[in-house]
Amino acid sequence: MKTFAELGVAAPILKAIQELGYESPMPVQEEVIPLLLSDDSNDVIALAQTGTGKTAAFGLPILQKTDIEHVYPQALVLCPTRELCLQIADDLTEYSKYLDKLKVLPVYGGSSIESQIKTLKRGVHVVVATPGRLLDLMERKTVDLSGVRNVVMDEADEMLNMGFSESIDAILAAVPPTRNMLLFSATMPQGIAAITRKYMKDPKEIVIGHKNEGNKNIRDIYYMVRAQDKYLALKRIVDFYPNIYGIVFCRTRKETQEIADKLIQDGYNADSLHGELSQAQRDYVMQKFRIKNIQLLVATDVAARGLDVDDLTHVINYGLPDEIESYTHRRGRTGRAGKTGISISICHLREKKKIREIERTINKKFERGEMPTGEQICAKQLFNFIDQIEKVKVDEEEIASLMPQVYRKLEWLDKEDVIKRMVSLELNRMIDYYKDADEIEVVDEKSSKESRQKRKKGEAEEGYVRFFLNFGRIDGIYPNKLIELVNRCVPGKVRIGRIDIRDRFSFFEVEMDEAEQVMRRMNGFEVDGRRISVEVAQEEKPAKGKKARKGNSTAQHRFERFFKDGDRRKGKKRK
Repeated sequence: MKTFAELGVAAPILKAIQELGYESPMPVQEEVIPLLLSDDSNDVIALAQTGTGKTAAFGLPILQKTDIEHVYPQALVLCPTRELCLQIADDLTEYSKYLDKLKVLPVYGGSSIESQIKTLKRGVHVVVATPGRLLDLMERKTVDLSGVRNVVMDEADEMLNMGFSESIDAILAAVPPTRNMLLFSATMPQGIAAITRKYMKDPKEIVIGHKNEGNKNIRDIYYMVRAQDKYLALKRIVDFYPNIYGIVFCRTRKETQEIADKLIQDGYNADSLHGELSQAQRDYVMQKFRIKNIQLLVATDVAARGLDVDDLTHVINYGLPDEIESYTHRRGRTGRAGKTGISISICHLREKKKIREIERTINKKFERGEMPTGEQICAKQLFNFIDQIEKVKVDEEEIASLMPQVYRKLEWLDKEDVIKRMVSLELNRMIDYYKDADEIEVVDEKSSKESRQKRKKGEAEEGYVRFFLNFGRIDGIYPNKLIELVNRCVPGKVRIGRIDIRDRFSFFEVEMDEAEQVMRRMNGFEVDGRRISVEVAQEEKPAKGKKARKGNSTAQHRFERFFKDGDRRKGKKRK
């Protein structure tokens, strides 16, 4: 393995990166740096995962080849998000610490455009920009790109996913045709190929690993659970890793906020990041997350794009994304810079096929996770607490004056009593929770097949009773609404099993011990003037000759009005 000096990195930059702890080049740096430092004109496509050292790979040679005497933009770095823009600009500033008077400017939306214009007028050498804000500056004729010699597109696939294609076209049309172009991407979708054909001349392709392949330092684990158990599974997984520092990815803004709120209410150190937050709120959340005041960041894919946070231990997928490329980017947030990481996916059975597709793309098998029991979680938490006690630094001078009083206060307790009380003080809440918590059933293909066979026969799962409900899909009822309906009508915790929604009616299963109460309670209610009818299921098919009711907007909003009451007793009870 070569050193940075052997790659041709100049002494001032070498001194700066050594102070930052850079010892030897990473594979992408070893491949890219010599190419960019050569006198030849080079267009380069580098395919490498997030966290593999891409910023230094293009940043060091660009800085080294900058003519500091000429103060105008000589290099342009395009990136998808404000967060990544600031991160790259900060890195380039640190690399150029001993290059006197070299100026790097981040240009992004959400910050004062007047301030950025003033800095551009004073002169800069390197512009790091998001496409939207840079295009705005170009339209105001306040940035001149005619002297740009190197254009870098970092996380190009994400920029295309975010709809920046037209902006990129307009920007690249404004830079000289003789410039070098460097394209860095984690995946190689069709849009990237189109850019290379249009704007690059015989590009050299550098692939670290295989195209679209996942980082080998990351474990990919999936848990197959029922839809209603997903949040409980998330809590168990988080509890099983006491020192977790990670991102929980959700599909929608609403789900993101709901999961974050639930975690906070349940005592977890969490917060949300999604598109409905203002820029100031996003900055505040990200600052807390970076300094580890937040342990779990619950985020959408769009909000998390471009996040550059070191030392993430876990990425948790609260359901798999629609696009395989999105999974690649999610998992790439952990296991960075040669470190290990864990990507956990909480799935339902319908996502089994998607897991296989991802495995083929990243050329890596998922591990099937075994849901930790309450006993295992409490043991893990306990030994983590003991480790903290063992590793704590004791400042003898600081506590010397207090210790005699402490000893007198605790002298009636022996060593074993003190240890037991410390453990109980730390773990009582978790022990109490898991003492009464039901175990989460992990669904497997075999049990699912058996379950489907039983469903065809109209049979309930063992230990459950199968009920018929006289409301179906055309009435606007879906699994989440059915669960909510049961909870409204029946006090306490009812464990609901399989749910089967048909057009005119539905089937659902509850534990045998709760069956009598569920049927008695639910049959006493009306929804929008129509009586709820719940009875033990005998046959799944309705009698012949009955015509299906036609759905209408009034019927489909029956449950919306019922749930809006906010209290189950406000539903009309039949006398």
